[in-house]
Amino acid sequence: MNRKSIILFDGVCSLCNASIDFVLKRDKHNRFLVGALQSEAGRKLKEAHQIPEEYFDSLILIENGQAFFKSTGALKIAKDLSGIWPILYPLIFLPKGLRDPIYDWIGKNRYRWFGKKETCRLPSPEEKEKFLV
Repeated sequence: MNRKSIILFDGVCSLCNASIDFVLKRDKHNRFLVGALQSEAGRKLKEAHQIPEEYFDSLILIENGQAFFKSTGALKIAKDLSGIWPILYPLIFLPKGLRDPIYDWIGKNRYRWFGKKETCRLPSPEEKEKFLV
């Protein structure tokens, strides 16, 4: 059985939700499960990986029992998407000190630039099998 990687995202962030839509459309090999950081499943996974409950600064990719954050998580996700996106993966060899400041800058401004929802997103019927419950 092929074990799925889990992507936890800020469920009230409009940019984060658009990013999850992007990933789900390009996850042709059904590699990912997704869930909001604010959900019960998200809270349990954060606790299991010793991530503070109030952590919402970045997506979290959980793969093979390890948690990856910020640009590292995003590049590891890109590696497994269909289309041109895997060509971004070699950027992982750049030091995090070069990659993460850009991620942090966007993250700090995401609500102002893209908006924030009042509640976490609910999956459509077609997406339900891709969401953690």
